[in-house]
Amino acid sequence: MHVQEWLETVPAVSIYALVGVVIGLESLGIPLPGEIILVSSALLASQHGDIDPIVLGICASTGAIVGDSIGYAIGRKGGRPLLARLGGKFPRHFGEAHIATAERSFEKWGMWAVFFGRFVALLRIFAGPLAGVLRMPYWKFLIANVLGGIVWAGGTTAVIYYVGVVAEAWLKRFSWVGLVLAVLIGLTSMLVLKRKARQAQAGMPEPAAGPVPAGESTP
Repeated sequence: MHVQEWLETVPAVSIYALVGVVIGLESLGIPLPGEIILVSSALLASQHGDIDPIVLGICASTGAIVGDSIGYAIGRKGGRPLLARLGGKFPRHFGEAHIATAERSFEKWGMWAVFFGRFVALLRIFAGPLAGVLRMPYWKFLIANVLGGIVWAGGTTAVIYYVGVVAEAWLKRFSWVGLVLAVLIGLTSMLVLKRKARQAQAGMPEPAAGPVPAGESTP
C-alpha cells in the first residue's frame, strides 16, 4: 500500500490527536519534530476534505499552550537541578551551551522570549521549563504563551494549508512547476517569520547590569 493510500485510511481525529500530543510534548521540553508534524498535517488537510484546517489549528494551538504550561510547572518545581539532569541525559538538546543561549534570550526579552521562542526550534523546547526555572510570573508567561501558541500554530497551519490548496490547483494546469512555486512560497513565509524572531532577539538591548531574574524583567 502506498503512503498516500495509507494516509487516506487514517481517521481525521487521529491526526488531530497526533498533532496536539506531539506539539504538546515538544513544548513541554521533549525534543520532538512538532513543526514537521504540523506542516505535514496541514498539507494533508489541503488535499483531503475530511481534515478541517480550523480544527487542526485549534488542536495544534491547544497542544502548544498546554504543553508549555506543564513545562513551566515542571521547571518551577524542579529548578536548575532539573536542567542539569536533562543535560546529562540529552546533551545534544540540553547541553550547557544550549541552556546558556536560552538563558541569555530570557534575560534580554523577558516574557517575549516565550512568544518569539515559538518560531525558533531551540527556544520552542526550552521556553516553558526555563520560564519556570527562572520563576517568571505566571501571568506574564501565560499571556506570551497563549499569544505565541495561537500565532505560531494557527499561522503555520493557515499558511501551509493555503499553499497546499494553491499547489493542487496549479498542478492541474502546470504540472510540477506549480508545486515548486507553491513550496517556495511556503518556505519563504516560514523563513520570514523565523528571521523576524531572530532580528527581534538581536535588536533587544543588553541588560544594564548583571543577569536580571525573569520575574523582574519588563516586556
